[in-house]
Amino acid sequence: MSEWLLRGESLTLGYGHRALLTDVSFAITRGDILGIVGPNGCGKTTLLRTMLGLLAPLAGRIEQAPALCVSYVPQRERIERIIPVTVREVVLMALDARAPALRPHRTIDRDTADRALAALGIESLGNRLFRTLSTGQQQRVLLARAVAVNPDLLVLDEPTFGMDVASEARTLDFVRHLNRTRRTTVLIVTHLLPIVLNLASSIMLMDADRILHGTVDEVLQEDRLTALYGVPMRLGWVAGQRTLVVSPTASVDA
Repeated sequence: MSEWLLRGESLTLGYGHRALLTDVSFAITRGDILGIVGPNGCGKTTLLRTMLGLLAPLAGRIEQAPALCVSYVPQRERIERIIPVTVREVVLMALDARAPALRPHRTIDRDTADRALAALGIESLGNRLFRTLSTGQQQRVLLARAVAVNPDLLVLDEPTFGMDVASEARTLDFVRHLNRTRRTTVLIVTHLLPIVLNLASSIMLMDADRILHGTVDEVLQEDRLTALYGVPMRLGWVAGQRTLVVSPTASVDA
């Protein structure tokens, strides 16, 4: 039997007395890559906050495995631009959070931070000020910070925000490698289905009032995608990779 890290049963999600999603059940097992995909406003943030224990469900229950180590990479992190913090110091923040208060950085801490930066291919940025980086570079630094503590569960919110095509590909390859070599379980929240199309092992597709949840093969069916998004969707394969095409709903004269 697979080892579960996080699971929910018969959940009703929302705020106050207002229910946004009902009858939600899931189980995230070790080694999974789960993609939560849906448009803005469909409840992805509410679901994620409930999964992480930041928001209590209106009904049902959430369970976490004992001593579960979770690292979270937000879509954007507000690190005050006035503070001259370096890239290496940003990564060290993750290690500081698990160390006794006011303990100075040890050589092993700095080495761990540098290895995390090297894993993302950005070790050359170590001494740069975080505030001087591009949005895509900052996202990769935040990912390095998250993996420096070797989490059981890595949570990524719009992980490729602000990245160019090459940086996006390298980042997704890194996540795949981390999952395969360390068996790190990954939860990716995005509004872009192509981000998880060839990465996730299971998917939650969300709209305003329902969720399609299952393995990639179960969820990625043209009729289900067409019904959910309201436009014709076509799936195919190119060079061993899944592709997704939105078919035109009507012809347009040139």
